[in-house]
Amino acid sequence: MADIEITDVDVKDMRFPTSLLSDGSDAMHTDPDYSCAYVTIKTNKGYEGYGLTFTLGRGTEIVVQACLTLSKIVKGMKTKDIYSDFASFWRKLTSETQMRWIGPEKGVTHLATAAIINALWDLWARIEGKPLWKLLADLTPEQLVSTIDFRYITDVITKEEALNILKEKQAGKAQREETLIKNGYPAYTTQVGWLGYSDEKVRELCKKYLSLGFTSFKAKVGQSLKDDIRRCEIIREEIGEENKLMVDANQVWDVQESIEWMKNLKEFNITWIEEPTSPDDILGHATIAKALRPYGIGVATGEMCANRVIFKQLLQAKAIDYCQIDSARIGGVNEILSVYLMAYKLNVPVCPHAGGVGLCEMVQHLQMWDMICLSGTSENRIIEFVDQQHEHFENPTIVRNAHYIPPKAPGYSTKIKKESILNYAYPDGKEWQRMFKEGIFAAPDV
Repeated sequence: MADIEITDVDVKDMRFPTSLLSDGSDAMHTDPDYSCAYVTIKTNKGYEGYGLTFTLGRGTEIVVQACLTLSKIVKGMKTKDIYSDFASFWRKLTSETQMRWIGPEKGVTHLATAAIINALWDLWARIEGKPLWKLLADLTPEQLVSTIDFRYITDVITKEEALNILKEKQAGKAQREETLIKNGYPAYTTQVGWLGYSDEKVRELCKKYLSLGFTSFKAKVGQSLKDDIRRCEIIREEIGEENKLMVDANQVWDVQESIEWMKNLKEFNITWIEEPTSPDDILGHATIAKALRPYGIGVATGEMCANRVIFKQLLQAKAIDYCQIDSARIGGVNEILSVYLMAYKLNVPVCPHAGGVGLCEMVQHLQMWDMICLSGTSENRIIEFVDQQHEHFENPTIVRNAHYIPPKAPGYSTKIKKESILNYAYPDGKEWQRMFKEGIFAAPDV
């Protein structure tokens, strides 16, 4: 790895017209076009790393520009200098003296950080010839801890504590890896419950995913209580009482409104309410969680959580019962590992958010590492699965009998097919040009 130098960073605006069929629609995001800022890191030895951060269409160009600006820090670096002290490089990227002002460690700059960091991890795994979950699992506790910046979280977990936890978990790693390879990792589906779907489509999809082995389902809620009751009735009729049902409000409610709304849905035996209020409202989430626990309803959040500090407070305040890391919202794998460690110490299961472009592909690696090296189990843990956009990846996620199958190909499963880039790079891709010409979408202003 000593002679591998990063020579260039390419960034593309990739968009897919999911709004046409209401795929991905929820109470807050009614017309999403699932998109991503897609980063390719190139080297002088022919290796390339591919990373992305998920977006919803408009605004992706802003994230792309942030990636291009931050990429100047990466160009010219040797990979050995990055990976031998990854935590220091991560801090360098997130602490660029002028760019930090428009974060710090949140928003557009942190989305861009995630895309670049994800590409660097993909590159490392490709150099080593391993899928990312295996690269992470094979790192020594010392190596793994050296990738994490513990600034701001030492009041919950220190580097020394993390090292001791990981060392204690070394026993049984091989057996847990064998179990994972044999059985896969459990998944739940959100595909049945997008808010823009008709009742007939919801019924049809419930039947489909039951036949595929799914036993856990999630539905979007929050626009109309009457509609939510009707849709939950439909889903319960189709999936039965023995299967799990979660709901997701995507931040639309105030605190007290969240509590009262969910009391009206308690008869449907809801496992969790996801994102009931503002993702930044730690104390609000704590109030909701305390009020709903007597009804057996947990609180889940994290897909819009800005950084490890917000996660730290959610965990400290007992504001969440399920910790939902997102592979592209906070600053890539390094920061996500710190959240896993805090959640483990404070005994909160991690159940990743995965629904957008490439998110299923990425989070499977993280959760599999957790099972092998940290929590040691998939019990009370599950990965979201949304069945769209996988066809655009060279190594798409594989789900069989409602279980993620561990990837075998080297990397983070983030490389997009050339054909998809030609068709869906925005705005010059062939499909976008066709849709502009046919009036399906308005062409962007020049």
